[in-house]
Amino acid sequence: MAHSIDPATGAVRGFVPARNDEERYLMRHIEDLADAAFSRGIARYSAFLSDREQDLARAALGRAGVRDGWRFDGGWPEAERRVLCLEPEYSYGECPVRCVQLQCRALPGAALPAHKDYLGSLMGLALKREALGDILLPADAPGTAYVFALEPAAKLICRELCQAGRTEVSTRLLEPEEIPAFPAPERQLLTATVSSLRLDAVLSAMLHVSRGTAAELIEAGRVEINHLPVEKPHAPVYEQDVFTVRGKGRFRLTALPGKSKKDRSIIEFFQY
Repeated sequence: MAHSIDPATGAVRGFVPARNDEERYLMRHIEDLADAAFSRGIARYSAFLSDREQDLARAALGRAGVRDGWRFDGGWPEAERRVLCLEPEYSYGECPVRCVQLQCRALPGAALPAHKDYLGSLMGLALKREALGDILLPADAPGTAYVFALEPAAKLICRELCQAGRTEVSTRLLEPEEIPAFPAPERQLLTATVSSLRLDAVLSAMLHVSRGTAAELIEAGRVEINHLPVEKPHAPVYEQDVFTVRGKGRFRLTALPGKSKKDRSIIEFFQY
């Protein structure tokens, strides 16, 4: 979530409260988990949560008065999708996140499955999205993928998954000590200048399209800020905002260094 102050307006993007019944239910569920964990001294764990759901979980814990004894774990340090671990002092829980290694059996020179192929094949096993964490395709190991999942889902993947896209794969459930130390992804930091810190102007610079085209994407409902839909081209943006543009990718606005000599706003960002 973004907390930085807009140098032009002094405004801060704060926490966005639950906006629908699904999000309100999630917050009540987190409060119930916390009550069960800390009143009985027994570890409790959520399903995998998105960035937005993690923000809601933090808010629910704050509302329940829980300050310590919790953490998020996605199976590797840079995980985006993570499980909420509620672990009271002296409890003996074990995080349910497991890692499955997928190895392709492709012919030499054949196209290897992409992230969407792996995800599609996993969803074809009738797994719910909340049972699945990140899917990693290390650049230094082509043809190998790693899937983080809740333990029951990980075991199902090992039993049932035999292909990703059109490529045959073998599976192996890794022990915690076998999980590789994945390097943090290398991202190129980019700089641009914009006429204003409006969403359409910033997306125009990020996507290298006209401002009108950016506005059309926004008005068509194809853009999210911090995993929340936005349909107003004039919406303000803030440092650390994450922009998801369906069919185009995801971007993070990392800094607003100030103004250029031509009095345009400077933005720094990278693409995931």
